[in-house]
Amino acid sequence: MVLGVRVLLVDDDEPVATSLRRGLVRYGYQVEWVATGAEALQAPPVDVVLLDLGLPDTDGLDVCRSLRARGDVPIIVISARGDEVDRVAGLELGADDYVPKPFGVREVIARIRAVMRRVNRGQGPDDAGRYGRVRIDRRAARVFLDEVEVPLTRKEYELLVFLTEEPGALLTRERIMEAVWDANWFGPTKTLDVHVSALRRKLAGALIIEAVRGVGFRLVVAAAAP
Repeated sequence: MVLGVRVLLVDDDEPVATSLRRGLVRYGYQVEWVATGAEALQAPPVDVVLLDLGLPDTDGLDVCRSLRARGDVPIIVISARGDEVDRVAGLELGADDYVPKPFGVREVIARIRAVMRRVNRGQGPDDAGRYGRVRIDRRAARVFLDEVEVPLTRKEYELLVFLTEEPGALLTRERIMEAVWDANWFGPTKTLDVHVSALRRKLAGALIIEAVRGVGFRLVVAAAAP
């Protein structure tokens, strides 16, 4: 799902944009960075737009309106302007989501994945968040197996959600640790094995977490019973 996703980052705050761009590229996104509204409106087509409102040449809300008038590209507003008025205005003008600054790279990635899921319905889990016999209620942070709730720890839940973002994809241990534990994690990854074992036990027969020695893990969704 990630590889090949083109992101247009519109932000004139160079330190913030540089850090965000680096983080997105690390996760496999292709990022085009521009610093003005004019550049944003002249940029080639992309899959998702990250738009700051405080641009030097024009109001980001005007850029949002113009982009939405051109098509249905997902737009996520990223701005220090956290007032409710700005949030409501952005959403009413066609933005799909609003992330106030300061934010973490993982939060932005989660928002990108969410809007991309809405755009690409039918290519991943169904609308109810089902993965075969497993259903994930992301709003309530609850997991169900055959509609019976499975008690998970917070990290077990976060690990499961991350793995289900890209079913079938081989995810390296380092990437999983960065996403689920901490971007600056430099300690042993044994804790990952412990949590994977717990998920295997609790979701046995429904989700298979394959280990690729020396690399990482791959999630396989077992077919639901007829």
